[in-house]
Amino acid sequence: MAFQPLVDLENKCVFGYEALVRGLANEPAFSVIEKVTAENIYRFDQACRVKAIALAAKSGLTKRLNINFLPGAIYRPELCIRTTLAAAEKYGFPLQNITFEIVETEQVTDTVRLKEIIDYYKKIGFSTAFDDFGSGYANLDWLAELEPNSIKLDMKLIRNIHQKAKKKTIVAAIANLAKALEVDILAEGVESKGERDCLAEMGITKQQGYFFAKPQFEAFIEVDGNRFT
Repeated sequence: MAFQPLVDLENKCVFGYEALVRGLANEPAFSVIEKVTAENIYRFDQACRVKAIALAAKSGLTKRLNINFLPGAIYRPELCIRTTLAAAEKYGFPLQNITFEIVETEQVTDTVRLKEIIDYYKKIGFSTAFDDFGSGYANLDWLAELEPNSIKLDMKLIRNIHQKAKKKTIVAAIANLAKALEVDILAEGVESKGERDCLAEMGITKQQGYFFAKPQFEAFIEVDGNRFT
């Protein structure tokens, strides 16, 4: 696993890290994910969770840990979550510090089932987030039906937003909607000062991206303080 900081510009701090899959020798994510099949997706999903929690606990992380999960890998949430709960207990990592990010690798047609998973996770104490919001298969009605704790704006919406009036209008509308629904919002894929500042002016002060730090292999790095100003 590699870990990328999640920053809070308002409080000038790193408030968490996203766990991103890598090969054993730090091979890129696509080289690993391309080997995931219907037969091994469940074991892959479980292995990623355990590894992320183990590394976070070993490092003494006390901040939020975001872990991606594939809806297609969850059959019965009460059974599938046992591995995660066992890992958290074994390594002493607080459940309330874990956020599961829903990753869309294929269209989800059974939103009733997905809501059951999200509700079950919340009941246990986990937080949930929609990854890559604004692209892919997720619809706006997911915000109302599935009620995530947060959404992460897709990097395609973020790229050069300070130079794209239409993108700015779209992101501002999503931000206002999220605020009205009391859903937290984070912008991912921030790569420039212009993007950072434009988003901050719109009230999106939680951000993630290469501008702050690239994912680090099995390491939790802090962000240069100059990146906050």
